[in-house]
Amino acid sequence: MINFYNRKTGKYEVEQVAGESYINWIYSSPLGMKFLELFLKKKMTSRIFGYYCDKAISKTKIQKFVDEFKVDMSCFDIPEKGYKTFNEFFYRKFQKGKIQITSDKNSFISPCEGKVLAYENIDVKRLIQIKGITYSLAELIGSDTIDSSYAGGSCLIFRLCPSDYHRIHFVDHGTCSPTTKIKGFYYSVNPTSLSRINKIFCSNKREWSILSSENFGEILYVEVGATFVGSIIQTYPINEIVKRGDEKGYFKFGGSTVILFLKKDVCKIDKDILDQTSEGMECSVSMGERIGSR
Repeated sequence: MINFYNRKTGKYEVEQVAGESYINWIYSSPLGMKFLELFLKKKMTSRIFGYYCDKAISKTKIQKFVDEFKVDMSCFDIPEKGYKTFNEFFYRKFQKGKIQITSDKNSFISPCEGKVLAYENIDVKRLIQIKGITYSLAELIGSDTIDSSYAGGSCLIFRLCPSDYHRIHFVDHGTCSPTTKIKGFYYSVNPTSLSRINKIFCSNKREWSILSSENFGEILYVEVGATFVGSIIQTYPINEIVKRGDEKGYFKFGGSTVILFLKKDVCKIDKDILDQTSEGMECSVSMGERIGSR
């Protein structure tokens, strides 16, 4: 069972997890872990499932998924003849004007929908995956050339579960560097797996780039794939002007993670998020929602 803090209601809620019993078995039993290491974490397994989700036959899963996870489809852009495949539904777009982005340049917004943990004054050599498990920024991005510049800054970890909106957006005006891609495995990013697999973000497939923003300095974006994530798709124009709220990219099917790093003293994360993180509790956030300020 996964609990999270709902910022809108001020109450704790229980997350509805896709395949929860299956995930618990995989990551909590010797036989499940063996199955994970032999098959599930491999690229081929995710590729096969991604291939299925790109086929017309997969669209039969859509309505059942919507009903089970109570996805509000009223705000999404639905094709006249419906979605052709499950993946087309999975990386659905909001209708124009449905995402409310603040015009206040001092507000720092969420780049996506999901559950967030936030850390300030970070030690780039001991980033927190979960209590008792750490990793370094250099390990995460496969480079130690820029990690020290984020020392003492902030780290925000957004976990997107399968029922969430799976597009990623820019948090400020600016230009974004080319994407560096790092090959890896496809472990789940569910809290159950985070507590059992050491340095999971550094093991999974991931991509990173730097947004040179107008109001918050150089922001490091890291997108991490997970079990059954067919692809991480980048859609932004490289080294060209982008605006706050513009799309950066999207994930195909599966849970996934977006991690942002900000340099020291450029942003103060909202107190409720920091307080909940200190208690080991994620906060639910919407795309474009304010989560900090200058």
